[in-house]
Amino acid sequence: MKIARFSRIGFIMASAGSAVGLGNIWKFPYITGEYGGGAFVLIYLLTVLLIGFSIMIAEMLIGYLGRRDTVTSFEELAPKHKNLWKFAGFQGLSGLFIMIFYSVVIGWIFNYIVTSLVYLPSTVKEAEVTFTTMLHTEFWTQLFYHTLSFIIITYVLHKGLKGGIEKMNLFLMPALMIILASMFAYALTLDGFSKAVHFMFSPDWSKINSEAFVTAVGHAFFTLSLGMGAIMTYAASLEKGANIVKSAFWVVFLDTIIAIVAGLILFTFLYQYGSSPAKGPGLVFISLPAVFYEMGIIGNIFAVLFFVALAFAGLTSSVSLVEPMVQYFIDRFGWSRLRATISMGLFFWLFGVLAILSNIDGAKEYLTWGSRNFFDWIDYLTAAVMLPIGGFLMAVFVGFVMEKSKVEAVMRPQLKWAFEPWYFSLRYITPVAMFIVMLSLMGVL
Repeated sequence: MKIARFSRIGFIMASAGSAVGLGNIWKFPYITGEYGGGAFVLIYLLTVLLIGFSIMIAEMLIGYLGRRDTVTSFEELAPKHKNLWKFAGFQGLSGLFIMIFYSVVIGWIFNYIVTSLVYLPSTVKEAEVTFTTMLHTEFWTQLFYHTLSFIIITYVLHKGLKGGIEKMNLFLMPALMIILASMFAYALTLDGFSKAVHFMFSPDWSKINSEAFVTAVGHAFFTLSLGMGAIMTYAASLEKGANIVKSAFWVVFLDTIIAIVAGLILFTFLYQYGSSPAKGPGLVFISLPAVFYEMGIIGNIFAVLFFVALAFAGLTSSVSLVEPMVQYFIDRFGWSRLRATISMGLFFWLFGVLAILSNIDGAKEYLTWGSRNFFDWIDYLTAAVMLPIGGFLMAVFVGFVMEKSKVEAVMRPQLKWAFEPWYFSLRYITPVAMFIVMLSLMGVL
């Protein structure tokens, strides 16, 4: 079964939508704050350029040449040991597993959109109590919004690449950019903006250690949606003769710009109202609502706009997390799109319910093993094991397994003089980096 074709702008917006997610607007600012700002930003940008961009081209190439689901693409492109290499295509499971907790977090965001209309906590302590109360006691609230997330995502996926995913991204991505642009324009008028610029672009090497480098590589990989089959699945829809390098560039560019703009907005607000950028994972759900309260009535407006932007980013990523396995069951087993979509949707919804329960008082004790509950274990296994393995396998496959002549025929006309440096990086730098990231996140290093 052939995959429907994106338009060129549709592919870029869908791929950018896949890359632009909660990692850009939530995670990038808080890890930048934890590692001191400018120095980490510089390391991150170099990582995106040298490793992220390289892997994205490789993943697009596999999808572009394979023209099918991830499993079939690896199987058909492998010159030998096809029955072994097809298992590399099951990296699509990474996205489906990520959706188990990703859908729950999107549900939190939906909840904050509604509550921000009428209520903002007046202090960080009050915001922390509000969030932890929701997390540990409000099962039905979380279930309702998690279910709403499931309904939206499965509906869009059911409509297909053209009628669902492309159409959604052509609306939500520009809307996301407009919201961020309006908030950025307001941030420019505040005294805190100059402090935010200084924090993000003046290197402070005192907080940089080996962990910061590993975090930069891991985050670059996560935020670009690499190693989970999403970009590969979308690239299978590219028209013949499409320029992979230009498409990859625009995806990386949009992803990086949105992360930096989001960081500048958040840090401006934090500095303006006397808070600290080093607030950790609670930056968005705890620190920021209290900052919005300090703005008065405009704070409610900005709170709603911010959480709407965060929801848009989450939804555009979500459909790409599920689509690889939807396409797999359509291609390999002849399932209808409706059956494949509902089956994959029910998978992440049901396990998402367990993820919610693993934080609820009275239930979490039964869903906790060792130092992590079910929610944290899924997060850990996908980030520390599944994504790095996916990236490692793609680099090795394109760099060592695929015939160089086949890779060169497509990529040299597009990369020109940069082909050899890219190919070298793919063979000798990226696999080592992915292996180190995996060992570090697993606690071996």
